[in-house]
Amino acid sequence: MRKFAGFATLFAIALLASLASAQQGDVALGFGTVMAPGSAACNLVTGCPEKGGLYPAVSADVIFHRRIGFGYEVTWRGGVGAYGGSGGQPYRPIINDFNAVYQPRLGKKVGADLLGGIGFQDTRYYQYQNTANCVYFGACFSSSHHFLVDVGGGLRYYFWHHVFVRPEAHYYWIRNNTVDFNSNNILRVGASIGYTIGGPE
Repeated sequence: MRKFAGFATLFAIALLASLASAQQGDVALGFGTVMAPGSAACNLVTGCPEKGGLYPAVSADVIFHRRIGFGYEVTWRGGVGAYGGSGGQPYRPIINDFNAVYQPRLGKKVGADLLGGIGFQDTRYYQYQNTANCVYFGACFSSSHHFLVDVGGGLRYYFWHHVFVRPEAHYYWIRNNTVDFNSNNILRVGASIGYTIGGPE
């Protein structure tokens, strides 16, 4: 986990440094939900589907010449789920992804966001543990980490100056996700509201 945190910190520094030479930068806050194939039933024998729940998301990107750039996004289940059904083990998936981004302009106030990249999912299982992190800092969870590949897209509309709304969809293939859930494939759909720095042109 420390390696991922270090990488995310370096990415944030590179993102801020890149703003000086970028044509534009975007930040956004979104909300959505996830869907996955398989039965909706959840039990300790067959496992649980990774679907449902409210997923907030925070994203940022920098865009350079020819409308190409890179971005970072994190999304997580807002409320804990119950693994094994009602009264089961509380859990929360957290998805981080680092992407190449292409933002073609479709009109004066309309554009697209097309992206693809890699990342990881951290599924946290909450329970009391007799550790210093749990006792003193409230970090009472164990984690299951899995590498992922993602692609996604959205359609942005500037409704007020540099402020935009963006309906969007993201597909994730999560390696060995069947260790925790029923499928390696999940789809996240939702919408974001964001602000563009240095654009639209």
